[in-house]
Amino acid sequence: MEPIRILRSRTVVLSAANIDTDQIIPARFLTTTTRDGLGQHLFADWRYDVAGAPRSDFILNSAGARNCRILVAGRNFGCGSSREHAPWALLDYGFRAVISTQIADIFRSNALKNGLLPVVVDAATASWLFEHPGAEVSIDLPTATLALPGRAPLTFPLETFARSLLVNGIDELGFLIERDAQIGAFERRQTTA
Repeated sequence: MEPIRILRSRTVVLSAANIDTDQIIPARFLTTTTRDGLGQHLFADWRYDVAGAPRSDFILNSAGARNCRILVAGRNFGCGSSREHAPWALLDYGFRAVISTQIADIFRSNALKNGLLPVVVDAATASWLFEHPGAEVSIDLPTATLALPGRAPLTFPLETFARSLLVNGIDELGFLIERDAQIGAFERRQTTA
């Protein structure tokens, strides 16, 4: 995983509430066990018409959305069924963080385990972001703060362990592998005691 320390980006705004995992990545694209290529199917039913042509009225098809790494979404983002493909598709597209007033628990867990930062903000901050699509914002992960233009940085909740994993660019398995020698030594002490 790519470490996240300071993330500066323009935002893409999808203000709809209750964007579920089937809207993020429709079930018909879940036939793969790899992450590669899922970004092209991100929000597929919204991005493409029935013939597969990009819809000009969908934000991800606009020039302003290119190279944006932060998605701002309506409340209850990522609800629905549990599927790791949802954060995989967001990451493969190029997003590194999702900001919302509410992020579904299972999606949040899958996001953190796969290197996508879920940022929960208050309603006033979300309103500002909705009213300023494309705003350049900055996320400082070591301090868990979000800076909006012309405003004081805001803190957002994030468990210390999850933050450490994202800052260091490792997942839970990588964390354990890094401690293999310590785990082995502990196990040897337990068997000789």
